[in-house]
Amino acid sequence: MKSARQARQHAQHQRPCVGPRRFGIGLSLIVAIGAQNAFVLRQGLTRSHVLPIVAVCALSDAILILAGISGIGTLLEHAPSLITFVRIAGAVFLLSYAIFAAKRALRPQTLAPDQHGNGSRLTAVTMALALTWLNPHVYLDTVVLMGSIANGRGEIGRWWFATGAITASVVWFSALGYGARLLTPLFAKPNAWRILDALIAVMMAVLGISLLVEL
Repeated sequence: MKSARQARQHAQHQRPCVGPRRFGIGLSLIVAIGAQNAFVLRQGLTRSHVLPIVAVCALSDAILILAGISGIGTLLEHAPSLITFVRIAGAVFLLSYAIFAAKRALRPQTLAPDQHGNGSRLTAVTMALALTWLNPHVYLDTVVLMGSIANGRGEIGRWWFATGAITASVVWFSALGYGARLLTPLFAKPNAWRILDALIAVMMAVLGISLLVEL
């Protein structure tokens, strides 16, 4: 027979965790994904297809979070060949994007307050999808880690955790995409774009090389 202490512990695991806590855990893991955030920030600065980009990133996170809670994270832990494939594909993509960003840094642009960036919606959405789904850390952090944290909170608690994490994702990407326009006056200067694109190039290159080193 269970003791009174064990019964209280079981009830605590079944109880939904505090809202700010599950929100904060989800936000801390989402913010850590640098390549994706850098892309959303740049799209927000140029006001180029911000809504579909934010929607793609938030929806992708929601799918990955729910996949982790549904137990797919356990399957990924036993499928190292799949993670290896994603690492290689992600490294190639990130290094290619690093070269592209470096070229932009050498030829910086300016941006007037009412000027929008160039590029088709399909290209922007494809880039967002690639930066999300070709990043193996997305699977390790969002699916495996977040899934294990959520599933340790009981049958009811894990769905409350998912709600908080998904809400954090929507808030973060919306703030990043639409809040970036507040920096528009700063990026009216070519040097600001040169610094941003140089930082993005270095970030993408470091992430791409790190993926290859981890093989």
